[in-house]
Amino acid sequence: MSNHQENLTYYNAHFIDSLVRSGVEHAVISPGSRSTPMALLMEEHPHLTTYIQVDERSAGFFALGLAKSSRKPVALLCTSGTAAANYMPSVAEAAISRVPLIVLTSDRPPELRDVGAPQTIDQIHLYGHTAKWFSEMAIPESSDRALKYARTQGARAVFEATAAPKGPVHLNFPFREPLVPDYDGIFDRLHIPAPVRLLAGKKVPDSGQMDDVAQEIKGKKGVIVAGEIVNMEVLPAILSLSEKIGWPVIADPLSQLRSHAEVIDSYDAFLRDDDIKDTLKPEAMIRFGALPVSKSLMLYMKRHSDVPHLIIDEEGGWRDPSHAATHMVVVNEALFCEEMIDRLPKQSSEWTELWQSVNKASRNVMKTADGLDEGALFRRFLQSVPDEASVFTGNSMPIRDLDSFLFAGEQRVRLHGNRGANGIDGLVSTALGIAASGENVFAVMGDLSFFHDVNGLLGAKMNGLSMTVLVMNNDGGGIFSYLPQSGEEKHFERLFGTPAGLKFEHAAALYGCHYVRIESGDQLERELSETREGVTILEAFTDRTANTSIHRALWKQAIEKAKEVLEDRI
Repeated sequence: MSNHQENLTYYNAHFIDSLVRSGVEHAVISPGSRSTPMALLMEEHPHLTTYIQVDERSAGFFALGLAKSSRKPVALLCTSGTAAANYMPSVAEAAISRVPLIVLTSDRPPELRDVGAPQTIDQIHLYGHTAKWFSEMAIPESSDRALKYARTQGARAVFEATAAPKGPVHLNFPFREPLVPDYDGIFDRLHIPAPVRLLAGKKVPDSGQMDDVAQEIKGKKGVIVAGEIVNMEVLPAILSLSEKIGWPVIADPLSQLRSHAEVIDSYDAFLRDDDIKDTLKPEAMIRFGALPVSKSLMLYMKRHSDVPHLIIDEEGGWRDPSHAATHMVVVNEALFCEEMIDRLPKQSSEWTELWQSVNKASRNVMKTADGLDEGALFRRFLQSVPDEASVFTGNSMPIRDLDSFLFAGEQRVRLHGNRGANGIDGLVSTALGIAASGENVFAVMGDLSFFHDVNGLLGAKMNGLSMTVLVMNNDGGGIFSYLPQSGEEKHFERLFGTPAGLKFEHAAALYGCHYVRIESGDQLERELSETREGVTILEAFTDRTANTSIHRALWKQAIEKAKEVLEDRI
C-alpha cells in the first residue's frame, strides 16, 4: 500500500466508523468519481446500510425521508461540482423540518480550485446558513493525530446534526488522486478506537418560571393548537392537559392526534368566517409542534394576537411568523404539560363542548363529500389504506385535503409530509426514504409534484423498495384556483394553471412500476387492498374547476351549520 493510499484508507475509515458508532445506520450515495474513497468504504462497513440514487436532488430527499422515519441521522454522499448543489432543496427542508442529515461532499484539493479544473465549484459553505454546521476537512493523513481528528469530526457531525434543534450539517472532503482506497476487509483489519461519546438530556422546567406561566393562563378560556409533532410521547400529555383545564385541542393532521375523537378537526372550514373567529375568541393560546397547515387557523391565531400566546418548544426554534408569541417556553413539552396540570385548577368543559358542537356541525357537512372530485377521492383513499400503514401527503392541495377529510377518531395510520419549506420537489423520494425504513407507505400527490420527482422512482428500482402512490392529476397547479390570481383570467392558465397534459403511464413503464388508471372510488379501494412488489402508480384524473367549486360549496355549508350552533348555544 502506497503512503497516499494508506492516508486515504485509514483517514476515511476512521471517519466513517466514527459516524456509525455515533448512531448513523444508513447512508445514501449518489455515484461519482471524486467520492470513490468514501463510497467504497461506506459499502464495506459491516454496520452501515447503503442506498443508491443517481439523481442527487432525489437522493437528498430520499435521505430526508429515511431520517424522518427512523428519527436518526442519515449520511448523504456525492461527488464534486454541481452534484453537491443539487442537495440544496433537501438541505433546506431538513433545516426547517429539523431533520438530521449529514451531507458529505467530495471536492478537488485546494490546488485544483479556482484554476478552471473540471467538475469544480466553490463548495465552501455551499449551503450557507441553511446548514447548522460546516467543516472543511483536512487533506487525508494517517498520523495518529490526523486519525483522531477524523474520528472526532465524525462524532461531532452526528452531535451537531442531532443537537436541538436538529438539522443538516455539511462536511466538505478534498481528495487527491488516485482515489481508490485499500478497502477490502479494512474494518476487520483495523482496531479503531471509539469516538467521543454523545450525551444529552431533556430540558427540565424551572419551578419559578412555571409558576409565572401558570398565572398567565389560570382560569382563562383558551385553545391548544397542535401542529406537526414528531415525539409521540408528548401526545398523551397534551390530551391530559386539555382535559384538566377545559381547553379544546385544535389538531393539525400531522400532529398524529386525530386518532382521538375529542379533538377539533374541521376548524379549517368554520374558521374561514370572521364572525365565527370572533365568537370563538380565546383568552389565551398554547401551541405545540410546527406551524399548522391551515391558513384559516393561522389567521385565527393572528387575529387574536392580543392574548397570551405560549409556544412550547424544547428544541428552542422560533416558529412564529405572525409575531404573536408572548412566551417562548424552551422546555420538554411533556414535562411542561405535567407542570401545568399540577399547578392549574380543574376547569369546566363547557368551553370545549362549545367548540366540539361547532366542529361536529361542520364535520357532518365535510363528510358528505362524494364522487370523483379530489376531496372525495382523498376521503376514500384514507378509508381504504390498510391499518397501521404510513400515509405520505404531498404539498399544495393534497395536504389541505388531508386536513379537511381526515376526521377525528378515524386516524389508523401514521402521517408524514414535507411541511418545512412546503415545496413540491422531492416528494416521491421522501416517501421512498420512509419506505426504506420499513414502513408500509401509501403516498398521495398532485401531477405537478409527481412530475417534479419522477426521477425519484429510480430509487425504488435500484434499492428494491415498494410503495403505492396515488396521483391526483388535475392537469396543472390546482391550488392556484383557490388564490386571488385565479381572477386574472387573461394570463391565469399560462402562468399559474400550467396545464401540461401529462399522463404517467409511460413513466411507470420506464421505471418498471405497476400502473392503474382510477375510474371510481370502489376501484381505488380495491387497488389499495392489493399487495405488490415495487411501486404501484394509481392515477386519477380530476377537474380543477369542479374541485374548486365543490370545496367552496362544502366550506360555505360548514360555516352555515357552525353559525346555527353558535346562535343556539350563545
